[in-house]
Formats: sequence, structure tokens, C-alpha cells
Amino acid sequence: MSAFVARVAALAGVAEDRLQRLHGGDLSEVLMIPGGLVAKGGPAVPTEAAMLRALHAAGAPAPGIEGEYQDVLLLQHIDNDGVMSPRAWGDIGRALRDLHDHRGETYGWPANYRLGTVELDNRENGDWPAFWGEQRLAHTAAILDRPWRERVAALLPRLVDLLPPSPLAALLHGDLWGGNILVKDGALAAFIDPACYYGHVEVDLAMLHLFDAPPEDFHEAYGPLEPGWEERRLAYQLFPALVHFRLFGATYAPMVDRLLSALGV
Repeated sequence: MSAFVARVAALAGVAEDRLQRLHGGDLSEVLMIPGGLVAKGGPAVPTEAAMLRALHAAGAPAPGIEGEYQDVLLLQHIDNDGVMSPRAWGDIGRALRDLHDHRGETYGWPANYRLGTVELDNRENGDWPAFWGEQRLAHTAAILDRPWRERVAALLPRLVDLLPPSPLAALLHGDLWGGNILVKDGALAAFIDPACYYGHVEVDLAMLHLFDAPPEDFHEAYGPLEPGWEERRLAYQLFPALVHFRLFGATYAPMVDRLLSALGV
């Protein structure tokens, strides 16, 4: 048993062998506690708790916080069956639009965060192309081999013309893909594992379309996008592709190469 299992067992007052590991948890340990609680470890429990509270304040479905410790977050267990449906996709579109309707004054978040070993530079910034180029793309590519760094660096000057200078600062989930969306009985149950910050709404949509294929029900529920979204989507998808390259290795090199090539670098 890991130190995390021992810690959760002590907090919950149960035997270690009564804890059940949950599927998923690629970047942190997740345990089911008898009685309907989930224990999650992570690099910044207080920051994740603040993000979940932000989702709740915006009216987005998310697990309730049942306990917050320095190294363990206790959450409400959300029953789910993983079966997507047109109705569920419509729910997701409407919920995401409602989330994005909550706005901040600038881009970023009050605290930095991590996706596994990848640090997110969330320093607040009023210049959206600079935030995306420097604090997302260049920052994430900084420890990759030189050819990758150089291609990302070559893209940065183009972002001034490619991205809007000052889109509305929407509340983003920040790590939106099918694995972080729970559904039950053909309906949306909850968004989980947020990496929130304020930014352009198309960021969440780009990641969702990188790893999933939302049907027309989603698009109709979410609503129309501004012209030029197709090219911007490539620049926004490059960030999660770089994150996955960092976390999981060369399997994601072709994805990064494809996106950089499509962006002309």
C-alpha cells in the first residue's frame, strides 16, 4: 500500500483494505471510501478545491467538497456509467456555455497549478496572445528538445495576428476532455478534475475536440462561434498536445508535429 492509501485510511477511520482504487487517475491517486466519498491526492489541494468552488459558483455540475487537507481532497462520489448520448452531449454544451458566461477581469488564475509534472503558469495577464504564447505554449515546450522549442518559438510572433487581442475572459474548465466528464442515464452528471483559469472560450472547445468528437447536439446546445475558429483551434489544441507529449512521451510527437505543421512552422 502507498503512503497515500495509509493517509486516506487514517483520515477516514477505515482499514486500508476497504479503500478501492478508481479507474482513471493518470496524474494523481484516486480512492473510493466506503460511504460515498472519493479521496484524491494532487500537487495543490487548496487550489483544486478553489477551482471546484468556482465551478459550483458558476452553476456547473461538479463534485461537492467534503473535506480539504494539505495533501488529500475528499469529494462527493458522483455515480456515473460512462455512456454518452445525444442528450448528454446537449447537456454538456449548455453547461459549458453557462460556465463560459462567468467572466473575470483578466486572463489567468490567482495561483499556478500543475497537470502532473507540467506546471501551468497562471500569472494574470491582460494580453491574451502573450498569455497563450508565453505562459502556455513556450512555457510548456521549454524542456523539450531544441527542434520542438524552436518550432514553438517560431509560432509565437504569429499569434498576434491569429488570436484575438482581448477576448472576454471566460471561466474555463482548463482540462476538458471526455475522461473529465461524468454522465449517468444519458445525462451530464458532473465535470471533474478542473484546471481552471480565465481565458478565451475556444480553449475548452479546442481540447474537447482534440480527444473527443462532440456531435451536432453539442454544437447546437453550445451555440455559434466567432469566424476564424478553425485556424485558432489549431493553436489552442497545440497546448494540450504539448502537455501530453511532456507527460506521456513520444506517442504524442506525431500530434504535436501535425499541429505545428498545420500552423506553418
